[in-house]
Amino acid sequence: MSKKAVLLLNLGSPDSTSVPDVKRYLKEFLGDERVIDKPDNSLLRSILVHGIIIPFRAKNSAHAYSTIWTKEGSPLVVTSRHTQTKLQARTDLPVELAMNYGSPSIPAALSRLAARGVDHLLLFPQYPHYAMSSWETVVAKVHREAARLAPAMKIECVQPYYQDADYITALVASARPWLDRPHDHLLFSYHSIPARHLTKADSSHAHCSVVADCCNTCSPAHATCYKAQITRTTQAFARQAGLDPARWSIAFQSRIANEPWLKPYTDFEYKRLAAAGKKRLLVITPAFVTDCLETLEEIRVRGAEDFQAAGGSSFEAIPCLNDQPVWISFLENRVRQWQSTGPVPA
Repeated sequence: MSKKAVLLLNLGSPDSTSVPDVKRYLKEFLGDERVIDKPDNSLLRSILVHGIIIPFRAKNSAHAYSTIWTKEGSPLVVTSRHTQTKLQARTDLPVELAMNYGSPSIPAALSRLAARGVDHLLLFPQYPHYAMSSWETVVAKVHREAARLAPAMKIECVQPYYQDADYITALVASARPWLDRPHDHLLFSYHSIPARHLTKADSSHAHCSVVADCCNTCSPAHATCYKAQITRTTQAFARQAGLDPARWSIAFQSRIANEPWLKPYTDFEYKRLAAAGKKRLLVITPAFVTDCLETLEEIRVRGAEDFQAAGGSSFEAIPCLNDQPVWISFLENRVRQWQSTGPVPA
């Protein structure tokens, strides 16, 4: 009989906050050609990443990680392990965890599963939305490593669940305690990507940024359109939570300089909203399932400082789904669905 298992996938983290460990992590992360895909020439890209970006970024990144590090280690990895343990308690299938960059690694997880006789694997990326630099690259890496380490293993994958009704319900439920507190505005802050990635991902080359209101106009291109998917998530959340359309907006964080990324930029929105009289701000980050550097340091620490410096009075960041019961239940239900019915629906 076929032996099934589940592999939870997330981005990853340095092994420590030391500059050498952060450099090692950044080399693996930023060296991924799906993360930084320009320039097209691999030598020039290597010079850009290893000769310019990493030397200037490593020390600052190490300091940023040091502000959020816990006694157990990286918040992203620690919380992901808690999620793995809680999901394992709800299923009789083996549940493994792997990070695209750093530890625990994808090759190590696949080797452990193969050693246990697993021949049918469900990949569960902890990314609700498709993006070349997140969902696609981690799934591609698993397939690449599986071809080398376990070529007979059958692999299926949970597709981006950005508008799954159960996912939206879990997201709203986890945010409800903060939504019920007095606030003037809710800002949905999504991880940004280079604007050209949208047209690059549109295989038709006839929809994204070509059709008017392309994110809200039905198209097969939406299957690989990050912006259309985050738009659907936000709209579904707003409907279910009963949000006033005048009291929420979308912004994008975590850009790299030197080319246009998706706008409006989150740090610019702090100033705009404060100037518009939105003194009590809530921020939610639905592109991240697990709290990490981008949510804990960039939003919760620097975001609060920037908003208050711009004249805001109250700033609260809504935690990610993390290992909350509603999230574990969502994972469990999708695993049981796969276990009983086979292929996971898109």
